[in-house]
Amino acid sequence: MLIDGFYSVLALVSRALFLFAVFAFIDAAVRRQDAYRAAEKKSKTFWLVVLGVAAAVLWFLSIVSILPLIALVAVIVYMVDVRPAVRAVTGGGGGGGIGGFGGGGRLFRRGGGGGGGSSSDGPYGPYNGRR
Repeated sequence: MLIDGFYSVLALVSRALFLFAVFAFIDAAVRRQDAYRAAEKKSKTFWLVVLGVAAAVLWFLSIVSILPLIALVAVIVYMVDVRPAVRAVTGGGGGGGIGGFGGGGRLFRRGGGGGGGSSSDGPYGPYNGRR
């Protein structure tokens, strides 16, 4: 009975990770090809192949083996490194969400949304050295 519960939880986690990989694949598919080059990341085709293979591996193999873990690392690398860089190049990702969900965090930016600022600006205002 306990082992059945463990396997049902493991199956739910496995399906959730598969959906995570599918989301990453769809996100990579809707981004522009030139945005990957501008962000100095691998090509769009490369990421579509990697994320497609990762989704297939996560669908067909159990999460307790090593190959799905490697696939999960690939998906996490895309979501943590590539996606933010590509979104920064293209100016965010459409829609008007809160925080990182489609709006680019416009709701929480300081300064009236005028953009930019000096390269010497710190989190609490301009950095004036050790004065």
